[in-house]
Amino acid sequence: MKNVQKIKAGGALLYEKVAGEITALIAQGTFRAGDRLPSIRQLSTQFDVSINTVMQAYTLLEDTRLIQARPQSGYYVRSRVPEIREPDLPSRMFTAPTTVTTSELCQQVMRNMMNRDLLPLGSAIPSAQNLPVDKLNRIMASELRRCGEQAVLYQMPPGYERLRVQIARRGLVAGISSGPDDILVTSGCVEAVMLALRATCHAGDTIAVESPFYFNFMQMIAELGLKALEIPSTPRDGISIEALRYAIEQSSISACLVVTNFSNPLGCLMPDERKCELVELLAAHEIPLIEDDIYGDLTFDNERPVAAKSFDRSDSVIYCSSFSKTIAPGYRIGWAIAGRYQAEMERLKMMMNIAASSPSQLALAEFLANGGYDHHLRSIRRVHARNMSQMADAVARYFPVGTCMTHPTGGFILWVEMPVGIDAIQLYHRAFEQGISIVPGPLFSLSSKYGNHIRLSAALWDERVEQGIKTLGKLAHDLLPE
Repeated sequence: MKNVQKIKAGGALLYEKVAGEITALIAQGTFRAGDRLPSIRQLSTQFDVSINTVMQAYTLLEDTRLIQARPQSGYYVRSRVPEIREPDLPSRMFTAPTTVTTSELCQQVMRNMMNRDLLPLGSAIPSAQNLPVDKLNRIMASELRRCGEQAVLYQMPPGYERLRVQIARRGLVAGISSGPDDILVTSGCVEAVMLALRATCHAGDTIAVESPFYFNFMQMIAELGLKALEIPSTPRDGISIEALRYAIEQSSISACLVVTNFSNPLGCLMPDERKCELVELLAAHEIPLIEDDIYGDLTFDNERPVAAKSFDRSDSVIYCSSFSKTIAPGYRIGWAIAGRYQAEMERLKMMMNIAASSPSQLALAEFLANGGYDHHLRSIRRVHARNMSQMADAVARYFPVGTCMTHPTGGFILWVEMPVGIDAIQLYHRAFEQGISIVPGPLFSLSSKYGNHIRLSAALWDERVEQGIKTLGKLAHDLLPE
């Protein structure tokens, strides 16, 4: 910014000239997608204009969707890739419940995520380089010495009390008021959801799920002998309350499973009023809501979104989460706040595997109490926000014209819609041959939908990842119908 000329009045309005200068800097690559722009005060001094003029310029650039504001953080360059179009969802959209079957492709995709010989461009696993590995290792060693036999004995359900106290305190920022005894420590969020499904449903029952939906949960539903009823979801509002209301009138639904904050794969942040409406609708029909909020702490803003559980007045929302996306996926520590289903879930937990890992519980309790979790979150949120913008920008440069994508405001999952005619499963197989792992869209539905969609992960961004996106783009071009 040292060589920027002072801006003089005359001709175009002064704020338009400032906006033009910033636009030029972005066009020439001085600032790229995901980069933080100079502060209003910095630009005021640099351009020798008033603070109000810079504010007007930034507002103009926001209106043209070239930049975006993040509360208490500043202004950032937006990705140039078009957003996925919001579909018009008829309130009477309804399909029959579907028997879920296990998929060999799903198992193959899961195995590929852990194959270190592949570039994991679809894996919803945080990059180790963004996790507090050294600090956790020191804390783990210290807690093992300090706690002695406590580290090798079972921490019977509901789990290690000190950890539950910390989780209860953290719950306040999500709008959840609970005590340590209301919390059940589980072996990850997946187990929390599994226990919730077992506590609320029996074989043959129907579960309402959003569509597209996390494919591993589909496999879980199949394992339990349940049926899934897909309710359409949009990137902006999440699950369609109108379609769900109509489905409830037409079919017997035993539970509803939803990822409310930065859903997988849409990345949707469900508006608070929609969360409240969802909770009230299900409560009126005595249908439990199983809420997965595993990505909630990964907002790009400083203020964490509230959980649907915060609107629960009938004790019928089972809240599930874990530390797998924020601190340590390998520790396998999650939790549930299960309300009226708490006792049954504790019983099922003891029957399934007795207790969650004791060393992991001890270490995470200390990390939450004294390890700087909030500082870590601020850091990883900035990293993910930048990575997401850079990956989206790369997709815009390398993928075929007509490709569009969601624009999440948290997490690290991107949902990409390619031009009609590109087969996502073919792209998956061709990418695998090139040493790249992605997740094809059809895995996220039981109805042969999303055939031209893929899920990408922006947990990591470096030259190798950018080259991988470039290769994917070329492969996608090759699959365009002639």
